[in-house]
Amino acid sequence: MDMLKGDQIAAAHLADWRKLAQGLHARYVIPDFGTGVRFVAAVGSAGDTLGHHPRVAIGKGYVDLELVTEDAVYRDDDGTELIVEWVTQQDVDLARRITELAADHKLTADPASVSEIELGLDTAHSATIAPVWAALLTGSAEAQGRGTPSDEIRDATVRVPNLWFGDAGSPDSPRFHLEVYVAPEVAAQRIAAALAAGGTIVDDSNAPAQTVIADQDGNRGVVCFDASAAKQD
Repeated sequence: MDMLKGDQIAAAHLADWRKLAQGLHARYVIPDFGTGVRFVAAVGSAGDTLGHHPRVAIGKGYVDLELVTEDAVYRDDDGTELIVEWVTQQDVDLARRITELAADHKLTADPASVSEIELGLDTAHSATIAPVWAALLTGSAEAQGRGTPSDEIRDATVRVPNLWFGDAGSPDSPRFHLEVYVAPEVAAQRIAAALAAGGTIVDDSNAPAQTVIADQDGNRGVVCFDASAAKQD
């Protein structure tokens, strides 16, 4: 199934959901654990009908859901097809059904609270070092390149954050950094909070979608959101 572009996701008007990194994310507020379990059971039944299921986490007061297709089709400029993890129409269809189920269970969505963390490592030798990180993070060589045409490390069971490789910076710059994906409506607040706590902006050339912030020791994090998939007013 073809991956959807950002404008196609935005056009779906999924009010409860936000596109973070590769997938669609939603959080629903629950009054108690039992309510959450019953809601997830209903989501599971809907997924059985559609032949697709979300990733689920339940905690005190919330149910978190992520929708992503593990074998989405991406076509590059010359028409070559690549298999990637990304949002497809089946994710949009199930997101709409889950929104209906949440209303049936009288649950409120809290889309501004969703977030996703990924790891970034700047290097000129990703093909060489990726097997080491695949072994360290997941214990499986199959994690290298899974769901991506690059050397990125992705754990099939989502036990650890994805690790992707960027271009090497200067020898004195930090090699590791965190990618913090948030809902578009809270990105500015997240940046302001980091600055108020003593952080500094070191690169806003790709703002507002990406803003690089350093702490007092020079460690870096990037506040990210998918501007292309954000709802356009």
